[in-house]
Amino acid sequence: MSRLHNYKPLILLFFFSFCFFAGGQIARIFPSASVETDDTNPSDRSSSASTAPADETSGSALSTILPTAENWGLSFQEEGKAPAGNASFDELQQYHAYYAQNTDKKVIYLTFDCGYENGNTPAILNALKKHHVHATFFVVGNFLRDNPELVKQMLKEGHTIGNHTFHHPDMSQIATQETFSRELGDVETLYKKITGKNMIRFYRPPQGKYNTENLQMAKDMDYHTFFWSLAYVDWLTDAQPSKEEAFDKLLGRIHPGAIVLLHNTSKTNGAILDELLGKWEDMGYTFSTLKKLVKNT
Repeated sequence: MSRLHNYKPLILLFFFSFCFFAGGQIARIFPSASVETDDTNPSDRSSSASTAPADETSGSALSTILPTAENWGLSFQEEGKAPAGNASFDELQQYHAYYAQNTDKKVIYLTFDCGYENGNTPAILNALKKHHVHATFFVVGNFLRDNPELVKQMLKEGHTIGNHTFHHPDMSQIATQETFSRELGDVETLYKKITGKNMIRFYRPPQGKYNTENLQMAKDMDYHTFFWSLAYVDWLTDAQPSKEEAFDKLLGRIHPGAIVLLHNTSKTNGAILDELLGKWEDMGYTFSTLKKLVKNT
């Protein structure tokens, strides 16, 4: 018994060394999952599960180099100021990409992601028309296919139709220009069939997932890529935010040069948009378009 007692320190050292080594190997095989940002209703995805919303992610300070692959995220640090993104204005600009305008002017760029139509878009269009606001609607293939008259109405009322890809895949996993181009090109083709017009080359990555190669691919196709600087959890159709919850985020976090992302599928957005636009106007904000943002950059 005394012999075993003498070897006890060696046994413990061996045990802890083994655990440390084994833990390192397990971590290499099963790396911890990173928090994903999300910009869309789960129902309009072709794949992937629901993840954390972009404006709820605890983002880090501005990076100095764009990551190889990333999910768009924001860190709100001061009320009334633009949040920090995980890429800076200048880093994005080299790819003709934006998440806000770097300005002190109280201007808002309003955008909607359209995965499908569930009856809220007419109310959204009525509110925009009442306030003389022109928005950009980023659409996927099935929205175009199923709602050609709504698309024509959007154009007639002065709105812009942007490209949200045909199938809404994780574009950061697409490695070839051919596949990337097909996802955007199929939307262009259907849009022209419906409207008789060429689509303006504005692109929003599904779920905010991107990499530098994707941004370059979009730029090579003469696209401008648009992320966002303000969004909230509005895409869960069975768990819609209350009016108070929506106003808390959309009024409290608005800032000069904001690119706001809302979803057309949100019943809350359809109900509050008229009042929301009025409240933003009362705060001294005006509305501009992504076309003007690109032109003035």
